[in-house]
Amino acid sequence: MKAFYTDHFVLPLPAGHRFPMEKYSRLRDLVATLEKVGLVEAPAATDTQILYAHDPSYLIRVIEGKLSPQEQREIGFPWSEQMVERSRRSAGATVAAAKTALQEGISANLAGGTHHAYRDAGSGFCVFNDSAIAARTLQKEVNPSLKIAIIDLDVHQGNGTASILQNDDSIFTLSIHGENNFPFKKEESDLDLGLADGCNDETYLHSLEKCLDQLDARFKPDCLIFLAGADPHEGDRLGRLKISQEGMRLRDEMVFQYALDRQLPVALSMAGGYGKEIGSTVEIHFQTIKTALQFQQQY
Repeated sequence: MKAFYTDHFVLPLPAGHRFPMEKYSRLRDLVATLEKVGLVEAPAATDTQILYAHDPSYLIRVIEGKLSPQEQREIGFPWSEQMVERSRRSAGATVAAAKTALQEGISANLAGGTHHAYRDAGSGFCVFNDSAIAARTLQKEVNPSLKIAIIDLDVHQGNGTASILQNDDSIFTLSIHGENNFPFKKEESDLDLGLADGCNDETYLHSLEKCLDQLDARFKPDCLIFLAGADPHEGDRLGRLKISQEGMRLRDEMVFQYALDRQLPVALSMAGGYGKEIGSTVEIHFQTIKTALQFQQQY
């Protein structure tokens, strides 16, 4: 299984910044111990690929460092050339994982899941929307008739993804998230399920099963993009849910089994994870990669 990494494109952040940049290199170090995973440096998404999902004037402001102070505050990162390069690579990794998955069954981006980025604005630590870019790139560069489902299981709603793809009936957006969590103004995905604070494993897994059944009834995708956020975990400081580590594993298994039963390729991204202990977030992401590997060998 190929896993695309971007962690050596480091974003310079001020001391005490709450974004857990360190988790990506720690995850790659663990993934490097898996014999059947090939680590590949992520390519950068091209301007053309980014423009499949984003407004040209926004892309120019990002590239030229002309984001206003307010736009930078909304993103949560100060502008730098490294920010631009890392954001390109993070989107490029999901594009590469999606193209690889079409050939090999499952492939992973060891970052990504930047689902708060809108067509013309960044938000919530997200500059470019990698899932929307990757889905559109598959359609533009591989097969224009591909139907793609984006299954977003980050604890925060995929508001940017829903907004960008709102009127696109060839891409289905599914988001299961904390109802009372960021973003406080939700967008309309094709299928949204907001969960109450403190939601446990049983409720979460039952909800996921019902949503996958609905997806199956309403849409017949040719491939999946799966945002496997670690932040529904009970140890996450921003998550507000109470999903155990075993519950997280069963969640991943349920998505991969859904895909395997239908022989659907899956491009996987890590999305959010803000554990009180960074090690717990890294361990959940690593568990997702190990689960993906078990399923990839069955394709």
